[in-house]
Amino acid sequence: MTKNWFRIGLVSIFILSLALRFWGLDRFNTLVFDEVYYAKFGNNYLVHVSFFDGHPPMGKLMIALGIWLGSHIPFWHDSVNGLTGSLRSPWDYRWMNAFCGSFIPLLIAGIAYQLSSRRSFALIAGLFTALDGIFIVESRYALINIYIVIFGLLGQLLLLLALNHQKQKRQLFLFIAGVAFGCSVATKWNGLFFLAGIYFLWIFAWIWQILAKKINPSNGDEELNQPASSPLQKLTQLYGWQMLLFLGIIPTIIYRLIWIPHLKLDTKYGFIEVHKQILAFHERLGGNNAQVHPYCAAWYKWPLLTRPMAYYYQTAQSASAPLPVFGPNLPANAGKIVYDVHAMGNPFLWWFGIAAIVFLLGMLIASMVKFWQQQKRLILPKHLTVDTWIALYLVVNYATNLAPWIKVTRCAFIYHYMTAVVFAFLAIAWFVDQCLRSYYPPLPVIGVAISLMILAAFVFWLPIYLGLPITSEGYRLRMWFNSWI
Repeated sequence: MTKNWFRIGLVSIFILSLALRFWGLDRFNTLVFDEVYYAKFGNNYLVHVSFFDGHPPMGKLMIALGIWLGSHIPFWHDSVNGLTGSLRSPWDYRWMNAFCGSFIPLLIAGIAYQLSSRRSFALIAGLFTALDGIFIVESRYALINIYIVIFGLLGQLLLLLALNHQKQKRQLFLFIAGVAFGCSVATKWNGLFFLAGIYFLWIFAWIWQILAKKINPSNGDEELNQPASSPLQKLTQLYGWQMLLFLGIIPTIIYRLIWIPHLKLDTKYGFIEVHKQILAFHERLGGNNAQVHPYCAAWYKWPLLTRPMAYYYQTAQSASAPLPVFGPNLPANAGKIVYDVHAMGNPFLWWFGIAAIVFLLGMLIASMVKFWQQQKRLILPKHLTVDTWIALYLVVNYATNLAPWIKVTRCAFIYHYMTAVVFAFLAIAWFVDQCLRSYYPPLPVIGVAISLMILAAFVFWLPIYLGLPITSEGYRLRMWFNSWI
């Protein structure tokens, strides 16, 4: 694939992402799901009304910026409401999320390319991400989860770029990566998992290098197959002081600075006390069961997509009837047209993604067992292949973003899986790319079949991602399991 075609592919993915997020952005002239909090909080910053929220302020500040900029744009104000506390168009409090969310597929593509230098892998990863439902839904409304992912992925991409550069450029990329990680944590605390994944890989790289020399110094150049260039091989070029400064102190400083506007507005709590209040807020959310909230879903339900969420559900008697955003609901069974916004991933993308993560984990184990059998002794290769590093990167980051939720007892929801599932997208994209590049005839067929199934699933479930009018029969046809409703 030439560089020009690669660029055309990336631009096409970005245009697709923009179209999916901006088309009909003001379809529901109301507050959808947690917009009742975050759109109001964003507006509160602009009208100087103090408030308390159970999360750091970064996401709400981004929404506030979007509202402020949107209010100065002389169009898209045909429909307005006062539900945020001011007279605003839905475009005002949604467009920033839609715009920023459109970059997530490009960030995924950038990470794939930096990991492998394979353009096909990057394009497949970006396309698969653009075809996922929950990221479309979260980007179309004034919610904050996409900012955790955007800044977390940006930090990881910048770290990979830093590893591929030297001296001043490396320091610059590391500095900006630290800023991005700080913004991710300042959106929600679980943004810290993106940074933790990097620390785990860095620690692994150092331990591996030390053990490889200690266990068998005379054969320190033994490798798994053949050595190949990977930016992750250069993790041991980052010393402790660099990690502490750029990926420790800088994120902490950024996190603290982002709190300043909020603490100036709400003087009830200081910096330490507000964190105590946030922690107490989450502890009061209760157990992770349907008695607390009908859409509570434990961590093990997320990868299999057994409990997605309805962010908006209304019925109408016909597609030409006024959109049901105000007034009482229709009587039961009276509505023939359904408007549903479902925070649900692309089922086949998610299911294939978790299968690919398990495959990569098995590949790592099998590679080491095969290597030891070939060497007939317990030694460690000094160099790992590119695909081995990719597998490590994806498995470690996926586990780091999912495992902490195992011990969480408060009510959790499927959108908490967004920070982990992006690495499953990369995993299935890597698998499909390997299939398509293979000379073994059945594998390209498998790669094409997986891709077509993901694309078909996206088209099939698109109406409930965009909140398009569908018949009640069409709605039931898309609710494959009772737990999806």
